[in-house]
Amino acid sequence: MKIRTKILLVFAGLTISTILVMTGLVYYFANQHSFEDFYKRLEIRAYLAARATLPNYESDSAIYNEIREEHLEKLPAEKEYFLAVNNNTVTKNEQLSLPDTFYHQVIRESKATYREGDRFYEGVLYKSKQGVYIVIVSAINQYSVEYMAWLRKLLLICAVASSVILIGAGIFFSKYILKPIRQMMVQVKNISSRNLHLRLNVENSEDEITDLATTFNNMLDRLETAFETQNNFVSNASHELGTPLTAIIGEAELALNKERTPAHYVYSLQNILSEAERLEHITRSLLHLAQTGFDGKKQEWEDIRTDELLFNVKRTIDKMYPDNHVEIDYSLFPEEEEKLQISGNMQLLELALTNIVVNAIKYSDNKPVSIALAATEKKNIIIVKDMGIGIPQGDLPYIFSPFFRASNTSKFKGYGIGLPLAMNIIRMHKGDIIVHSEVDHGTEIRVELPL
Repeated sequence: MKIRTKILLVFAGLTISTILVMTGLVYYFANQHSFEDFYKRLEIRAYLAARATLPNYESDSAIYNEIREEHLEKLPAEKEYFLAVNNNTVTKNEQLSLPDTFYHQVIRESKATYREGDRFYEGVLYKSKQGVYIVIVSAINQYSVEYMAWLRKLLLICAVASSVILIGAGIFFSKYILKPIRQMMVQVKNISSRNLHLRLNVENSEDEITDLATTFNNMLDRLETAFETQNNFVSNASHELGTPLTAIIGEAELALNKERTPAHYVYSLQNILSEAERLEHITRSLLHLAQTGFDGKKQEWEDIRTDELLFNVKRTIDKMYPDNHVEIDYSLFPEEEEKLQISGNMQLLELALTNIVVNAIKYSDNKPVSIALAATEKKNIIIVKDMGIGIPQGDLPYIFSPFFRASNTSKFKGYGIGLPLAMNIIRMHKGDIIVHSEVDHGTEIRVELPL
């Protein structure tokens, strides 16, 4: 079932149900009011009949009879009964088939009502010089029957007309409300992997439809970026892997083309070994980069002290570059040990920080590099600062893209995988990397990890 149909059914169901309930209540209370009004009429006639028939003074009879004839309309099938009461005993009339409870209520409360089909009875207790009497006036409530029939007809017509109008309004409003969604669906159907640059039209309003369109456009932005990144990655990976393979195949073919001296074979094998090592390094880096694309749920998580993490990185750097000038700056270390505790994977974090420090050493020609550790109430901050060549401002937005290398790094060996790998690992740990750099003055990289 379509949403438009559901909205129509719910809207029509609620409104029509409300109309029917209100119609029923109006009919019920109008019916009750008509009964009470008719009983009141009978009560007035009963008292006038009593004072006209059983007057305290002879002159009163003529006056009340005149009032009755001139001012009171005769009710349909109206009848009057006068029943004497002696010692709470009622002299009953054979024409009346009223229950005893009716008479007892009249004696006890001075009046009572009774209904038998369309005939209504009103009894009042009247005391006069002639004695105590129960005066009963009965009539058929013809006016109420006609009035309620007219009211039923009117309410039925209004209910049907209102239902038709509400269903029509529901159809209109369901189409009107869902119109932006239908337009979005048409636009979405035209978007594919070939035209991810297309976006949904966003109106200048603050409703949920605009939020939905904005959210979808943001998702398209991320998808487009992911597609471009994937395409660049595949293109760069193919190029980076193809270059050493071409060199290896070329050297091998050249060496096998004809007999050569041992020195030539050694030279070819050295070139093949160099390119094979390069190929192995690129392949291993690509594997690390792919593995860090997970969300971290498959990694082994543990409590880590960030000071021990820095010491491990320093030991690794000392093994790789024995003559390095990397120093740990202790001036910002927090005094509270609990501020040094984070949750993560020690090996991955070592790999990320080692790549950052190795870049600092490489692009500063082994000038002094400092590693500092600071802590706030919510995170640890690891600062790696060098005095190297720096990164041009125009290249900063792309340094975390795989295989991208800054424009001033041509004389340095590298593959553009270290920083993207580090960023993947840090983001896996819910952290972030912030880079500040100035050409020929050095680079500062801040790694922020949540406690």
